Amino acid sequence: MNKMIIFSAPSGAGKSTIIDHLLHCGFKLEFSISATTRAPRGIEKDGVEYYFLSVEEFEKRIANHEFVEYEEVYEGRYYGTLHSELERIWLKGNVVLFDVDVVGAINLKKKFNRQALTLFIQPPSVEELRRRLISRSTDSADEIEKRVAKAEHELTYASQFDKIIVNDNLSEACSKAKAVINEFLLS
Repeated sequence: MNKMIIFSAPSGAGKSTIIDHLLHCGFKLEFSISATTRAPRGIEKDGVEYYFLSVEEFEKRIANHEFVEYEEVYEGRYYGTLHSELERIWLKGNVVLFDVDVVGAINLKKKFNRQALTLFIQPPSVEELRRRLISRSTDSADEIEKRVAKAEHELTYASQFDKIIVNDNLSEACSKAKAVINEFLLS
């Protein structure tokens, strides 16, 4: 059975760090590359960071049922996962790895059921999350408060995930994630 692992977490919970660790654990995980209608930033390349599509092309693919899931985040700004992307990864014998928002994760789980494992990386507290975001020194105070408010909303979805991993100790969180994934892949 082709499998997928779906991660979601509030900004600052440590999800990317945990995923980076897991990519070097021998699981044959491969990131799903999303399609988007936004323009490439900096040195981003089509087919590497994203598949960059025009709004017209994206909407044509929606009409042709080529997406596993998609969302119009802002008017004319779409993001989604193509069926062909999953097939590309599965044909190589790899496990699809998703890093998506909570709604996307829940929708993918509904669609793929036992083929999918959903993992929610949770900060130990909202206060700790705020502290982590401040220590990054990458966002304004206003932006941090927006991220914290969004995180509080995202935390309400945690119970809908297969596993919740509280990241209060990075090493332990990585070990827990590795064990959960190993169990899922062997099932």
